[in-house]
Amino acid sequence: MSRKQTRIGRIVSIIGDAIATASAAREGHQPKAHNLRGLGIDPKQFSEIRY
Repeated sequence: MSRKQTRIGRIVSIIGDAIATASAAREGHQPKAHNLRGLGIDPKQFSEIRY
């Protein structure tokens, strides 16, 4: 059961990172680096995107 809980925890973490990143981008702010890394996005490359 520990393996299943780990998967669920990882899914919840990814969803949280996605929500935080989308919210920051919507407000015109740079998302936090740890949220971007959680989604597999390089924070330096993201900062170069003009949105």
